[in-house]
Amino acid sequence: MADVIRLSGNLLGFYSSSLGSSRPILVAPQPRFCKRVISFSVIWPLSNDFVSPIVFRPPKQLMSFKAQATVTETEQPKWWEKNAGPNMIDIHSTQDFLTALSEAGDRLIIVEFYGTWCASCRALFPKLCRTAEERPDILFLKVNFDKNKPMCKNLNVKVLPYFHFYRGADGLLESFSCSLAKFQKIKDAIELHNTARCSIGPPKGVGDLNLESLSAPKDKLAGSSK
Repeated sequence: MADVIRLSGNLLGFYSSSLGSSRPILVAPQPRFCKRVISFSVIWPLSNDFVSPIVFRPPKQLMSFKAQATVTETEQPKWWEKNAGPNMIDIHSTQDFLTALSEAGDRLIIVEFYGTWCASCRALFPKLCRTAEERPDILFLKVNFDKNKPMCKNLNVKVLPYFHFYRGADGLLESFSCSLAKFQKIKDAIELHNTARCSIGPPKGVGDLNLESLSAPKDKLAGSSK
């Protein structure tokens, strides 16, 4: 008979067993004592009076790290600040407006008058951008009503969103209000006014806004040099 020492947690127990061979005896720990560090004993019979336990401990649990990604939020442009492409231009003043009309030649121009607070303007705008992407031959001008009230008043803009269609010497072709539900109205106007043609003569004035005033300073400068 040999004494068997069993190590489990902080408890030691002595048992007796008969060792019939020189092979080691594995004594498993009680489950209730196994929490964080699991220990068990491998028993080798060294003598009839003493059995030496060899205690194995599992490797320490790997530390887990939580990586926190810091995302820097960049301020997104507001809906009215987005443009579909180079053929969609923001108008910031009467001078910008007149310059765009005078430099467009025979190109069809669609002017949208909008308000940043206007829900109908916001709902219609994505579809207007898609139309601008599909029709790069047309110039789209965006006029903020609140920042250009005197000009809008001269152009008789009283409801938003509102649209003007211009082309070369023909000047103002058509004007109307439009919502998302009636967007087909804009497409019909494009098909009507964007036909192939050549205008004869300079661009016309726009209401009280006269395009000829843009060339007046150049004429005076040329006259003074003679």
